[in-house]
Amino acid sequence: MNRRPRRNRQTEAIRNMVQETSLSTHDFIYPLFLIEGQNQRIEVASMPGINRFSVDTVLDEVAACVELGVKAFAPFPAVPEQYKDKFATESYNPEGLFPSAIREIKKNFPDVALITDIAMDPYSSDGHDGIVENGEILNDATLEVLGKMALVQAQAGADIVAPSDMMDGRVGHIRRVLDEHGFTKVGIMAYTAKYASAFYGPFRDALDSAPKAGDKKTYQMNYANSREALIEAELDTAEGADYLMVKPALSYLDVIKLLRDNSNLPIAAYNVSGEYAMVKAAAQKGWIDGEKIMVETLTSIKRAGADIILSYFAKEFAQYLKK
Repeated sequence: MNRRPRRNRQTEAIRNMVQETSLSTHDFIYPLFLIEGQNQRIEVASMPGINRFSVDTVLDEVAACVELGVKAFAPFPAVPEQYKDKFATESYNPEGLFPSAIREIKKNFPDVALITDIAMDPYSSDGHDGIVENGEILNDATLEVLGKMALVQAQAGADIVAPSDMMDGRVGHIRRVLDEHGFTKVGIMAYTAKYASAFYGPFRDALDSAPKAGDKKTYQMNYANSREALIEAELDTAEGADYLMVKPALSYLDVIKLLRDNSNLPIAAYNVSGEYAMVKAAAQKGWIDGEKIMVETLTSIKRAGADIILSYFAKEFAQYLKK
C-alpha cells in the first residue's frame, strides 16, 4: 500500500497540523435572557447553566464572557404579560426593558457586538411573530411593527438587528427604515432558513413566548425542505441582508452547507435551546461526556460551513479553551 491515511493520524502534533476545522471564541454569539427587576439571576429549568438576568446582573455575565474572549451577544427579553398586546406596542417603547438593556450594555461595554432580535412574539398577547387576525398572520401589517422595533433598537445601540419573524419582505423593509433614519452602519442578520422546529421548547419556556393558539407553520419553514432555503437566501440577499442564518443547526447541517455553497455572505447557525438541553440532560444522567459532545457538535456546525455560531455553549466552550 502506497497510500496509508493513518500516517496523518499517528500523533497529536500531526493530527493538529492537518486539522481542517478549528473553533475559536471569535466564532460565537452568546444568547442572553433578560428580565425585569434588580439583582435577578434565575436559572432556566430546562437549560442547566443558563440564566435569566436583570439588567444589572447581565453586566456581570457580559464582563465574565468578555474576559474569556466572547465579545458578541444576542439578548432576548422576557416581557411581563401586562405589557403584551395584539400589536406588540411594547416592542418599540424606547424606555422598555429591551432598549434600556441595550443602552446599558453598550455604555459599559462599548466594544462588544450586540445582535438584537426583531420579532413580535415576546411582546404579543397572541404569542405569534406577526399580527393575528381571524386566525391568520398579517404579513404586510406586521412589517410596520418590525420596522419600528428595529429603529428603536438601532437608536439604543444595536450593532446588528436580527429579524427572526420569517415574514416576507421584512429585510428590505427594515433596511429602508434604518437607512432613512441614518442607521446605514447597522447590519441585518436575517434568520433566512428558520424552520418550524420542535427544538425551540426550552427557549419558549425561558421567555414565555409560545403561541397562545395554533402554530408557526405558515411562516416558519417546513423541516422537510432544503431547496426552499435557497429562495429565502436569494430574497434576503437582494433585500440587503449582511448575514444569513440557519436555525436550528444540528438537524440542518445540510442546509448550512447548501447556503455556504451558494452564497458569499457570512453564514450563521443557531445551536438552539433544545439541542443544548439534550446534551445537558444526557450528561447529567452520565450517559455521555458532555464536554466532548459539546466540542464535537460545535465543530460539526463549523465544518458544515457556518462562519458564526449562536450557542448557549459559547461561555462554556470559552472556559474549555481556557483550560
